[in-house]
Amino acid sequence: MGYAVEILSADTESNVDVARSRTEKLINDGANVIIGAFDSGQTAAAAQVCEQRGVPLVMNIAAADKLTEQGYRTVFRNFPTSTMLVSNGLALMKELFAVTGATPKSAVFLHANDTFGMANKAAMDTLFPKLDMPFVIVDSISYDPKAQDLAIEVAKAKATGAELAVVTTRATDAIMMIKEMVKQRWQPMGVVSPGSPGLYDEQTFKVLGKYADYAITNLPWYDPKADLTKRVEAAFRKAFPSDRFEGYAFNVAFTLEAILVAADAFKRAGTAESEAMLQALRATNLKDKMMVGPAITFDAKGQNVNLASACVQNRDARPTVVLPKESAEMDPVFPMPGWQKRT
Repeated sequence: MGYAVEILSADTESNVDVARSRTEKLINDGANVIIGAFDSGQTAAAAQVCEQRGVPLVMNIAAADKLTEQGYRTVFRNFPTSTMLVSNGLALMKELFAVTGATPKSAVFLHANDTFGMANKAAMDTLFPKLDMPFVIVDSISYDPKAQDLAIEVAKAKATGAELAVVTTRATDAIMMIKEMVKQRWQPMGVVSPGSPGLYDEQTFKVLGKYADYAITNLPWYDPKADLTKRVEAAFRKAFPSDRFEGYAFNVAFTLEAILVAADAFKRAGTAESEAMLQALRATNLKDKMMVGPAITFDAKGQNVNLASACVQNRDARPTVVLPKESAEMDPVFPMPGWQKRT
């Protein structure tokens, strides 16, 4: 694309302290911009280092609101906050119910107790009363995403009698959760996430098979019609012929866009010097992108506030856009078929 970029990599090992030390090392090794780190807790640690060192941080995936609410000069996020994810996700739930003619009267909220899960819980507590939702949340149940199983939490959720399971998960705990639902024969009308990655993850399909189908995630998604998407998909299939692009495209797209944001700023700044880069990043207006929605821009806090969400349902072991209608690849199915009725 006409950009010259050298990428240095560092593994955070899903550990906040490691994320902090690796960020320091990357900067010491000459990195002009830090990109990362998927998890909000690790990203917060990297943000502290970048702010202290005056080095730009472009967040590819991290949703905790506080990341762009601390007055940092060096942070830029092309990813929704938890508030944006939950707000857009709940609005799409209303649309789902209207389109399918089926509306649950009650829901239980299951969420991880990590930084991301608690941020989503806070967003849910703040937004839900304001959005005139057609169901009530009868209970919120937190869990340790590193637990060996979620038998107790799923039993507690089942006992509420809720008709809908609203969840915030990643792949490992999403798999444990669905396994327990099947084992305990808890069959809510649907399993819906307002913006977490677990339900559509490629590993979820591989492990759960037919039981992964019909789960719904409302989240930003790549535009299959965008020129950049087609180029990236072709490159991905060439590099990883045994893997499915759809299973990785969310992570690929946001990470690629983060690198593009940095490269575009460098091209306009004409130098990698931090202050010039920061000024260029604040003036970002990147239209050649993968994700649905308008050009990437940042507000005074460094947040892209123009990100949109789609309703993505697992169908035939593939994450499939079912809403909004103009982007839909299939019609949504809700309520979902019972576990024992799947072939």
